[in-house]
Amino acid sequence: MSTERPDPSNWRNMITRPKRGVPEGLWRRCPGCQQTIFRKEAEKRLGVCPECDYHWFVSARERINQVFDEGTFEEWDANLEPTDPLNFVDKKPYREKLKEEQERTGLRDAAVVGTGMIRARRVAFGVTDSSFIMGSMGSVVGEKLTRTVERATQQRLPLIIISGSGGGARMHEGILSLMQMAKVSAALGRFDRAGGLYISVLTNPTMGGVAASFASLGDVIFAEPRALIGFAGPRTIKATIRIELPKGFQTSEFLLEHGFIDRIVPRQNLKSEIARAIDYCEQGL
Repeated sequence: MSTERPDPSNWRNMITRPKRGVPEGLWRRCPGCQQTIFRKEAEKRLGVCPECDYHWFVSARERINQVFDEGTFEEWDANLEPTDPLNFVDKKPYREKLKEEQERTGLRDAAVVGTGMIRARRVAFGVTDSSFIMGSMGSVVGEKLTRTVERATQQRLPLIIISGSGGGARMHEGILSLMQMAKVSAALGRFDRAGGLYISVLTNPTMGGVAASFASLGDVIFAEPRALIGFAGPRTIKATIRIELPKGFQTSEFLLEHGFIDRIVPRQNLKSEIARAIDYCEQGL
C-alpha cells in the first residue's frame, strides 16, 4: 500500500468542476454603434440603445405593451387568416411560407388591431410587424386596418396606427394585395369626413405601399429617430436615377426638415405624446 501523499501544489489539477460559460442572450450588439449592450438595460429602455439611442426592432406585441395602459388592450379580428388565392409559388408555396411565418412569429399575419386605453384615453389601434414577411400588406392586413378605421368612425374614437413595414403590397396575393392600399385609404377618407383624429406613427422601416398609403395620411405624423421612411429604398433610387442622394435621405430627420412628418418622438415618450396630441386636438374641436 502506497503511503505517498498528493502534492498540495497540484490541487488545481484535482478539481474536475466544468467551466461556466456566459449564458446566451445576456448581451446584444447594437446595429447603430456596434457596442455590446446588456439586454436587460436595453429592455428597460424599451429597446433603445443606452449608448447611441438607436431604436431596435420591437414586435407588434411589444409595441402594444409599451403604448397601452396595462391590461386594457382588447384585440379585434384576431382569427382572420390569409389564404392563397393565386396558388403562388416562388422558392416554396405561399401556403407553406405562411405556416412557417405564423409558427416563427406567433402572429396570424403582419397586423394586430384592437382597442384600449392610452393614458386613460380610449383609442382604436393598429400596428404592423416587419417580422412577418417584412410587414407587407396582404388582404388580411388591409381588411384588419379597414375594419379598425370603420370601428373608429362608428365609435368616434381617435385612431392610432404604428407602421413597421419594410414591404408594400404582398406580391404573393397579386392585385388583391395592391387594392388594400386604396381600400384602407378610402376608409380613412370617410373617417376624416366624420371628423375623426388619425395619428400615424412611422418606425424603422416604413416603406413601399404602406408609406404610399395609410402611413402618410395622418392628421398628425410622428416618427421614431433615424427611421427609414419612403417608397423605394435609397439603393434602388440611386441605381435608377444614377445621382448621389442627399445625406440622410429617407430618414426621419431628413423628412422632418422637408415637412413630411410633424415630429420625431423617442420611443420612451411616444405614449405621452399620443395622449397629448389627442387632448390638444379634441380641445380644438
